[in-house]
Amino acid sequence: MFRVWGKLIKDNHLMKDTVICISDYEMTRTHKVYKALEDMCYEFDLAKPVWLKKNKDEFIHHARTRFTADNFVEDIDFDYLDFQVIEEEY
Repeated sequence: MFRVWGKLIKDNHLMKDTVICISDYEMTRTHKVYKALEDMCYEFDLAKPVWLKKNKDEFIHHARTRFTADNFVEDIDFDYLDFQVIEEEY
């Protein structure tokens, strides 16, 4: 099971959160990450954010990153989307 926790944060308060579970063991880790982000954005009714170098580096080192207004093409009504892997099984 691959689980990712997503949180919308505004003014240091949790606005919404969700846990996305992916149980397809045939997918690569990268595909699971992108699928989880896509599912999360669908659930939050958001456009998918753009992965910047900063996000890729944070995610590689910590399995966690924050998507801010710089990552979104549209205006957002929150400060950031926190995206964190909470469980990985191979």
